[in-house]
Amino acid sequence: MISVRNYHKVDAQAVGILVADTYSEYNLSFASPDELEKLLGPFWYARSQEAGHQEAIAVVIEAEMVYVAQDEGEVVGVLRGRRERLQSLFVRGDYHRQGIGRQLVERYEHACRQQESRQVKVAATLYAVPFYTRMGYKKTTGLRPGWSFGGSGLVYQPMKKVLVRG
Repeated sequence: MISVRNYHKVDAQAVGILVADTYSEYNLSFASPDELEKLLGPFWYARSQEAGHQEAIAVVIEAEMVYVAQDEGEVVGVLRGRRERLQSLFVRGDYHRQGIGRQLVERYEHACRQQESRQVKVAATLYAVPFYTRMGYKKTTGLRPGWSFGGSGLVYQPMKKVLVRG
């Protein structure tokens, strides 16, 4: 059974591996190996046992709101955000289309409403645009060139959702 809870620093390596694998497969397939390392930043070292690598990953994960989805104790999804800005959402590929992303976003939007946010913005990767559209997000402009850590070439779609008090 899937549960969503607050992130804890002990989740850092599991979240790091999830981000590295999912980001690479679904968003960064265009990148050469050298560019992939730049685009992943510290997540390139997600499987490393070196304390410095793990600390760098933990620092990057930190955000005002971080939630993880787990299945029998295994991290299968993560959402990072702050008030009015959904920063990142990753769900392990074999768990796609099972409502996990929806659960994470709904938890995040609920927290935003509690902080009296009126809207949420997200820079959606092209792969994620259909998901966010189903969640009620609307495109706000055309596609934009983006970057990730030290790499470039990532294209994103700015989107936003007006939050209804409820």
